[in-house]
Amino acid sequence: MKFTEGFWRVKEGVRLYHPAHLYDYEVTRDSVTVYAPAQFITNRGQTLQGPVFTMRFSSPFEDIIRVQIWHYKGQMDKKPYFEFYKEEGYCPLIEDSSDTIVITSGKLKATINKKGEWGVTYYYEDKYLTKNGYKYLGYAIMSDNTTYMREQLSLGVGECVYGLGERFTPFVKNGQTVDIWNEDGGTISEKAYKNIPFYITNRGYGVFVNDPGRVSFEVASENVERVQFSVKGEYLEYFIIGGSNMKNVLENYTKLTGRPKLPPAWSFGLWLTTSFITNYDEKTVTSFIDGMLERDIPLHVFHFDCFWMKDMHWVDFEWDKRVFPEPFKMLNGLKEKGIKICVWINPYVSQLSKLFDEGKEKGYFLKKANGDIWQTDDWQPGMAIVDFTNPEACKWYSEKLKELIKMGVDCFKTDFGERIPTDVVYFNGSDPEKMHNYYTYLYNKKVYEILEEVLGKGEAVVFARSATAGSQKFPVHWGGDCLASYESMAETLRGGLSLSLCGFGFWSHDIAGFESTATPDLYKRWVAFGLLSSHSRLHGNSAYKVPWLYDDEAVDVLRFFTKLKCRLMPYIFAKAKETVEKGIPVLRPMVLEFPDDPACEYLDRQYMLGDSLLVAPVFSTNGKVKYYVPEGTWTNILTGEKVVGGRWREEKHGYFSLPLLARPNSIIPIGSCDARPDYDYVNNVTLNVYELEDGKVACVVVNNVSGETELELEVKRNNGKILITVLKDSQKPWRLFFHGLGLKSQFNAIVNQKDNGSEVILEVASKEALLNIDKIYN
Repeated sequence: MKFTEGFWRVKEGVRLYHPAHLYDYEVTRDSVTVYAPAQFITNRGQTLQGPVFTMRFSSPFEDIIRVQIWHYKGQMDKKPYFEFYKEEGYCPLIEDSSDTIVITSGKLKATINKKGEWGVTYYYEDKYLTKNGYKYLGYAIMSDNTTYMREQLSLGVGECVYGLGERFTPFVKNGQTVDIWNEDGGTISEKAYKNIPFYITNRGYGVFVNDPGRVSFEVASENVERVQFSVKGEYLEYFIIGGSNMKNVLENYTKLTGRPKLPPAWSFGLWLTTSFITNYDEKTVTSFIDGMLERDIPLHVFHFDCFWMKDMHWVDFEWDKRVFPEPFKMLNGLKEKGIKICVWINPYVSQLSKLFDEGKEKGYFLKKANGDIWQTDDWQPGMAIVDFTNPEACKWYSEKLKELIKMGVDCFKTDFGERIPTDVVYFNGSDPEKMHNYYTYLYNKKVYEILEEVLGKGEAVVFARSATAGSQKFPVHWGGDCLASYESMAETLRGGLSLSLCGFGFWSHDIAGFESTATPDLYKRWVAFGLLSSHSRLHGNSAYKVPWLYDDEAVDVLRFFTKLKCRLMPYIFAKAKETVEKGIPVLRPMVLEFPDDPACEYLDRQYMLGDSLLVAPVFSTNGKVKYYVPEGTWTNILTGEKVVGGRWREEKHGYFSLPLLARPNSIIPIGSCDARPDYDYVNNVTLNVYELEDGKVACVVVNNVSGETELELEVKRNNGKILITVLKDSQKPWRLFFHGLGLKSQFNAIVNQKDNGSEVILEVASKEALLNIDKIYN
């Protein structure tokens, strides 16, 4: 939202006030509260009128500074509130000098001017980050007396802004107006399903606006030197989040708002759905599953979309007996084939559903101000919306899901959650404007928790479309309704990259597009991209997504990349565990891994899968792909080709390949099973060491399917010798394979058992050397 007309003027009908200088302040054990009038006070008479800004600076834990700003403090508190972590008893260091007040939290500090114009400057380890200066912060009164709090933070030369949710607009947000307001708009516009009031910059800090309602961002737009954010009302709160690099900022942000939980290993496999409005019954479903198995395509999850329930009855949580006469028997039969089951749900209840009268009688739905149930015909006839602020409504909804889980359902696709009205009354009195975005948090949290309660910790997973800050705790999220085109494939990736920089570690998308029918060419290209994402689902609207409906080669391509992903699971699952522990996403923008390489700042058609695999999907019918490779010698793990970095490359690929490059000085574990994503990752795993440079150390961790570390080692090259330190070993057989060592002497290996692991010293003759460690243990 814009308030000004260029540098000098404000918009017609807007009165805008700014803090002029620090007039007074109070220092306590854990905070500083300052008072800044909207005019320079030179005599006592000027203290007789406002406005005066009240600002409190504190810290929940190291490297984060919390800023709270009030005009009027007498406003009623409006629920809901984002949940965030605060370290009990933590106090920042506060230094009060003649010229400044300095609040230091870890390595992050805020310096408040006590003399001259109002200003706050933020540093990390004495490195300048951003500032709030004179006429940055503002209080606006509109012509209709609506009020807004507005803040601006400076941007430096070359500073790029990322994040703000799953946005399909350009990856770098500079120049954009972004309203944090969840909407069902597909992937083709500035509307987004997942709006997160958090941004991060390549300067190495983040800003989280702690307001679940509509937050309006002007990112180098109203003022090209600043990021502006504004909210309606008399209060504004935000956190400045520091870190040693962008990864560290994400660690701190997800420590504040919550880290993703670990999805079960089986969920990383291939998902196939009925698609949306296609005609299907038990025979169709069985034919799809059997068709995949007969063609040796590993299939791990089958999803029943909306029409598993009777049309116009969504949701009643009952199988449509016309097409699924014996659902319990059917599900058991599918599970005997090794298939996990997912079904579609949403938080809406049609008037035709038998649950409507039950929910109406017990007061479980959102209401109008006059006490009527809020209803609409937009989606389902006369549908109502479950009120998740009502504990009894939550219990009622959960019990319905529990019956499905007991029947054999393993997870739920938690669709919708964006079309939440604001002319409603909530059970707990929440502000409907703030609940519009926050509703999805309560919805997905409740579904996730009932799965965890029934199936156990580590077995819960949802497939969610809408989200807000904190929703990353309940994975997985998918990219919404995309089109069957290369353009939509690219915008889908942009959305995933933006979301990943908001702490969302696990993400998927509709392979080959949701709307329309993909060409065989697009289907095969999107399959490669989809199977090299954290989660992989074939889904559409009016078209089935089984590969044999496209062409015979599509069958082979899907088989190839599904099996490749299964083999990559020891690597992918280790990165998933890192996501859970640190909040670093599995799918990563290049700038996150290479923040010091300016060529990576705008890259949005390639990504890192974890920290060691570069993926560049093919977005063209001619098979050509142009991508950037950072410094070093990289190796295409599909072809073995060496790629010298620090430059752009253009290549042409068939359907069974794409740029999939191993980073130099990395170890990629390749598993022994290509049929399932959940197996013993350590047993017979091959640890591929790529282009280990002299003086460098490469590390690898291999977990089991519960996320526990079973194998951990470091490999160091020094003066022509390789030192391997085994930090943890399950004693299962594994092997090392070195790519590109180029050493000259014959190799030998000696294993010395030590308290902290084993050391293996080898000298390797060939450029491609294989060592079977399991054969040389004493």
